[in-house]
Amino acid sequence: MSTHIEAKKGDIADIVLLPGDPLRAEYIAQNFLTNAKRYNTVRNAWGYTGTYGGTPVSVQATGMGIPSISIYANELIQDYDVHTLIRVGTAGSINPDVNIRDIVLAQGASTDSAVVDHTFKDRIHYAPIADFGLLDRAYHAAKDAGYPVHVGNVLSEDQFYAEGKDFALWQKYGILALEMECAALYLIAAEYGRHALGVMTISNNILTGEETTSEERARTFGDMMDVALKAATGK
Repeated sequence: MSTHIEAKKGDIADIVLLPGDPLRAEYIAQNFLTNAKRYNTVRNAWGYTGTYGGTPVSVQATGMGIPSISIYANELIQDYDVHTLIRVGTAGSINPDVNIRDIVLAQGASTDSAVVDHTFKDRIHYAPIADFGLLDRAYHAAKDAGYPVHVGNVLSEDQFYAEGKDFALWQKYGILALEMECAALYLIAAEYGRHALGVMTISNNILTGEETTSEERARTFGDMMDVALKAATGK
């Protein structure tokens, strides 16, 4: 048991999918895992463990934002010795070629958060990046399945409603989409020598105003889960 997860040692698999929404965690457990059992209800951050193609896999809700995912990533690694962590969530496109329901694989995660600067105090600007093995498998899984997929840089925002966002500049420098967690996940995984990847579905297009419903965001987007599970298990 950790501070925010009530599971016992052995209840959580070595592979964990990390949705922000507990309803998405429940959806994944019910629709993609076999014999899934819930191991966590603390703060309604539901966690489940089952199997995928015979491989044990867990799914743990993390809440929204860098502080929240940092809590769960740290506890999963330090208290439960998890080695593979894959964020499965939503992102907002700021690229005209990245459309609603497309999959984005976060090769790197830029951020306006101070989380990186608080870690490195010697003036280096550390670049949080994905695990290449997971990224490579996820890309080929998506291409083989015929899913529209994009690989590149995302921006992990600290403030969802901040003013003065320079979408044109970010797009010019290759930012595909905005989300709120990957930079912290990649940073923590690097600290402990673990494998991490962000697999995200585009839920809204910030340039056009097109967006999906909250129900769709919580309970659909199955292509993303398919890609993440294949990347994590190799099946």
